[in-house]
Amino acid sequence: MTASVRLRSACPHDCPSVCALEVEVADGRIGRVRGAADNTYTAGVICAKVARYAERAHHPDRLTAPLRRTGPKGSGDFEFISWADALDLIGERFLAAERAHGPQAVWPYHYAGTMGLVQRDGIHRLRHAKGYSRQHDTICTNMAWTGFIAGTGRLAGPDPREMRVTDCLVIWGTNAVATQVNVMTHASHARKSRGAKIVVIDVYENDTVRQADLGLVLRPGTDAALACAVMHVAFRDGHADRGYMARYADDPAGLEAHLATRTPEWAAAITGLSVEEIEAFAKLVGTTPRSYFRLGYGFTRQRNGTVAMHAAASIATVLGSWQHEGGGAFHNNGAIFKLDKTMIEGTDVVDPTTRRLDQSQIGRILTGDPDALQGGPPVDAMLIQNTNPMVVAPEQARVREGFAREDLFVVVHEQMMTETAAMADVVLPATMFTEHDDVYRGGGHSHLLLGPKLVDAPGECRENAFVQREIAHRVGGEHPGFEMSPREHIEWMVRASGLDMAALDRDGFVDVQPPFDRAHYLEGFAHADGKFHFRPDWASVPAPNAGPMGPVERMPTFPDHWEVIEAPSEGEPFRLVTAPARSFLNSTFNDTPGSLKREGVPTVLVHPDDAADAGIADGSRVRLANARGAVTVTATLFGGVKRRTLVCEGLHRNRAFEGGQGINTLTGADQVAPYGGAAFHDTRVSLAALSD
Repeated sequence: MTASVRLRSACPHDCPSVCALEVEVADGRIGRVRGAADNTYTAGVICAKVARYAERAHHPDRLTAPLRRTGPKGSGDFEFISWADALDLIGERFLAAERAHGPQAVWPYHYAGTMGLVQRDGIHRLRHAKGYSRQHDTICTNMAWTGFIAGTGRLAGPDPREMRVTDCLVIWGTNAVATQVNVMTHASHARKSRGAKIVVIDVYENDTVRQADLGLVLRPGTDAALACAVMHVAFRDGHADRGYMARYADDPAGLEAHLATRTPEWAAAITGLSVEEIEAFAKLVGTTPRSYFRLGYGFTRQRNGTVAMHAAASIATVLGSWQHEGGGAFHNNGAIFKLDKTMIEGTDVVDPTTRRLDQSQIGRILTGDPDALQGGPPVDAMLIQNTNPMVVAPEQARVREGFAREDLFVVVHEQMMTETAAMADVVLPATMFTEHDDVYRGGGHSHLLLGPKLVDAPGECRENAFVQREIAHRVGGEHPGFEMSPREHIEWMVRASGLDMAALDRDGFVDVQPPFDRAHYLEGFAHADGKFHFRPDWASVPAPNAGPMGPVERMPTFPDHWEVIEAPSEGEPFRLVTAPARSFLNSTFNDTPGSLKREGVPTVLVHPDDAADAGIADGSRVRLANARGAVTVTATLFGGVKRRTLVCEGLHRNRAFEGGQGINTLTGADQVAPYGGAAFHDTRVSLAALSD
């Protein structure tokens, strides 16, 4: 056995931290994974699930050879097939779908199983070169990004490393201990070095709330009411920076008048917080100039989530927090990178008239819903990379029905036999991040990071770029990007974007953080008038979109609590939140031993008083149900939620639930205003005890 070496890499997973890594390698295998100490955001710290990545890379159930289905869909009956035969079959079936209904009958479907810009996004080059159906990415970011950009005009904010020098860090709607551990690294530094206060706002007492100086646990979908009350107090008590707003905001007088009735008492009735809690939070941020609002995704996954994000970001403008180092509001730094991805994505051959199917409505699309299909042809063939819609997509009953179609030809390129792979006609074995070249950007920080190939893949695993290229060659897709290796794509993009490839190779990352004045919008906000918009034009927010969706016309003019959430009813009085578990990442890691041991079986957190009313004992089986379906889980009595709020952390495998019905059986795919999205944490359900 040779001695291990530590090699540079980057975490590929769907997390704002995008950690810079050091990976131990010996004898062609990876071992322990560590955070890179010389990266100023990662700061040597990573989450436990990535630290033990060798469990996943060397998992005995890993796919290592192509498979062709021999039994009914979902039966798990497959036979081995050569790569050449598999690719030829895929080419034949894609061309047959194209002949029958045109190229839009083929839908390449992907998401964020890897965040690598080459391996993830090259699928667009295939779709654009062939005129296949495009994809509107709605399952994660739409409400959050749109709400933030509605105010600022740009998806960017103060350097996240400024959390280290803040005097008050507000962690809003993200369980950072579980989902972006580096936020807690910088929060702890600020607390120890400056005595900073940490405020955490969430819908249950999770691990992050437990570390807070002030933890605010409110009812799901009521965050905007809290934000409005905080701004009301700022105007009432003289904490609002009127001089700052006169220069940098569009209508502070209109906002103040609107908020006159949005008192702490009003917000307490909506949120379930006490008036005292709201007043304490408002006073803390109102009297602390260096207040940094770290705004997450979780609280936006509601039907009013866009409005909630905009309201929370507005607090920093009312207080003038943007003026200070360690102050302002931050959600994501996507706008600072300005990368030229022409060759990777084939953006030079896009036909804008090609339909753009809503990713979250995959169940409706595959079951032939005319509206979801936008009046176009059925989807008859799919290539799926980097996602597991049979677990992660809403309206699971429809998703399952769609994938069960015998006339639907599905190719899944995967690392493990996921529920989606089990429904495929052809399964192709995929590489993991240490087995191919790629490059990553940090949504939660400012680094572009290199992830070079470190080891050979096992068996016949092939990278995404190989599959995209080989299919293109068989179906007549032409673009110069198909003839480039992943390394050549990285070099082309980096140089075309005006960045330093030599520095990226040498250091493993480059920092593109803008200067202080630009990051803090002291040169003006990014709207044409240079102002933060308290009253946005919701149908024209410059965020990624496929046109206005949902009840845009009813969105509030100013920040407000918007009663559009899925309201409880007499028969379904509970609100279900499907929060992320600490040891899973969507459906990734839900098959690795360490993660399974920690997370156990699917459970639902139930307030003890609600459990008593329903005759539910701790550890008993319960049924959650609504019009979309029903699931069975184990109840855990938990006082850290408001009454009538249920929390089910995941995502567990569907087969971990009785009857194979996963938690997203209950969630809906209605399009959220103004640009779509999936309201995973906005679900009305009933709760009932089951006999053992």
